[in-house]
Amino acid sequence: MESHFREAASKFLAANRELREFFPFPAASDRNAYGQLPEELRQRLIAEGEACLDCPYPPVYATDFMAFKRTGNRVNYENLYFKRRYHLNSLALAECVEARGRFLDQIINGIFVLCEESAWQLPPHNSYQRDQPQELLPDASRPVLDLFACETGAQLSCIYYLLKKELEAVSPFITRRILSELRTRILTPYLNRHFWWMGQGDEPMCNWTPWCTQNVLITAFLSDCSRDERRSVLQKAAASCDFFLKDYGEDGCCDEGAHYFRRAGLCLDAAADLMNQVTGGAFSHLYRWEKMKNIAAYIENVHVDGGYYFNYADCSPLPGRSGVREFLFGKRTGQPGLMLFAAKDFQTAQEEIYREETYRLSLYYRLLNAFHYREVMEYDTSSPVAHRDIYYPSIGLFVARSRSFCLAVKAGDNNDNHNHNDTGSLTLYKNGRPVLADIGVESYTGKTFSDKRYEIWTMQSGYHNLPTIGGLDQHEGSSYRATDIKQEAGEDRAEISMELIGAYPLPESGHSYRRQVLLDKVQEYVVLQDETDCKDVILNFITYDKPECGDTGTSPENAWGRDKCHQKPGCMKTTCPPCDGFVIKLGDSRLVFTGAELLAIETLPITDPRLQAAWDHDLYRIRLTMTEDKFVLTIR
Repeated sequence: MESHFREAASKFLAANRELREFFPFPAASDRNAYGQLPEELRQRLIAEGEACLDCPYPPVYATDFMAFKRTGNRVNYENLYFKRRYHLNSLALAECVEARGRFLDQIINGIFVLCEESAWQLPPHNSYQRDQPQELLPDASRPVLDLFACETGAQLSCIYYLLKKELEAVSPFITRRILSELRTRILTPYLNRHFWWMGQGDEPMCNWTPWCTQNVLITAFLSDCSRDERRSVLQKAAASCDFFLKDYGEDGCCDEGAHYFRRAGLCLDAAADLMNQVTGGAFSHLYRWEKMKNIAAYIENVHVDGGYYFNYADCSPLPGRSGVREFLFGKRTGQPGLMLFAAKDFQTAQEEIYREETYRLSLYYRLLNAFHYREVMEYDTSSPVAHRDIYYPSIGLFVARSRSFCLAVKAGDNNDNHNHNDTGSLTLYKNGRPVLADIGVESYTGKTFSDKRYEIWTMQSGYHNLPTIGGLDQHEGSSYRATDIKQEAGEDRAEISMELIGAYPLPESGHSYRRQVLLDKVQEYVVLQDETDCKDVILNFITYDKPECGDTGTSPENAWGRDKCHQKPGCMKTTCPPCDGFVIKLGDSRLVFTGAELLAIETLPITDPRLQAAWDHDLYRIRLTMTEDKFVLTIR
């Protein structure tokens, strides 16, 4: 295992150099700094605080915590939990900007509300070993350091740092209470116990590691830790970053998708930046490391258009807009293209960014936005963003683009973090609009991360753009994978092919199912070709637009029979690949099918709130029976 972060920390500590104080932002008492924030931003932050002034912090009962274990519902508790933190963040920032004391009482209420919670971890994380059953209620004497306990620690440490003077003018017991809770709930357990996300041996890590590590570092360096404690935190945090990176491909691809990149790669950047600041540059060389550069560039490479990103696993197609954090990662790694991409998004999607959970939950991120707002808003974005074709061998992700189309194909295996059984699936956009979609994931429940995960429909390969073979869908696990992957991309065309039979738990060996996907960048079409010796193959395609007859606009089931094609006479000879199949119209796209018969077109109702945030209407599933050993789908 590589030890880049540990080596940087060890060299610094061995030299017996002193850690610097951490001053990431001005405290509220620095009136000049807050007065220089752009006026439109000042007014926004004050308005956000005013909206929370008369909103009471919602009560949270023991029965709310117990509901997850009893019913599997985690959303109801989380809504109450997060609302408290959103409000407190808005009030704290408004007071920093306005500095009239108008928000202080509600800030103090919020501080005590959080400090008096029996636990800061969420109910689904209320266990002491990884993947073990959760306890019904928290043990207040043994705090659990999960994602949101660490996030709460960072939030309160930021408030302590920003408003210490103002809070102590009201009562010294406010800041004493904050520091006491931070020591009891975060610092003491972190320094004296091992939680799985800290890393150990070959145990696999995920976004928990940098996300928790970042927030523990913020807590330690913005509170009252001693010199020796801060040195221990630095050493332990550096080790966790290396444990996280051991499972990250050299190509920088996030196997959890774009949404989780903001909890993985971007949190790694925040942790590295903090450690670099307090050591006076001891970690700066890591930003010249190719792997770090690749991690930063990932988010631009999987962007499609507007708010859309290529998604897989539990990621949404609308995982949130880019902005200040991506811009700063690009700046630190010396990538102007990433800076341009992030600045353009930030300048055009302000309202979306301020509504996002990631922004609202983290006071640290809100402050980053505020104090880099002018720099990013004034960045020259007159040049176009130059997205590129790329192949990520670490997870088998292939991305290719033409003037009209953006295509992604997911090879690899079915053992990713937040895995869906999606090996070989493709996602396609035309002119920035979804054609073949990846559905994403419903709201998390007790079932989502249990041994019943793959009973959930969105996890199954039959609800991806994949075949069902002999009545069987794909199986989860690293041994269920694509093999013999071949790919190439050039100016005129991009192509990937793979053997998919190994992703299916077929009772008989020796069969083959080969998939090839081609993007012709000159004539602007996509061809998917499947060849197999298997029998009883049903092809599944998930579509954003409602399928219509390619010629008449009527229902496909009523309009077509076998071997009917509604292309105009002569079209096949001049601009289209050979075709004797039938046509389905999806928005402004035409899909020509050969070697299969239409079985059904199903409506997939989008009723879950998490899916409704990604899709503005129901989705559809086209199902076809393969009638020959070769199936071809051409999309224009």
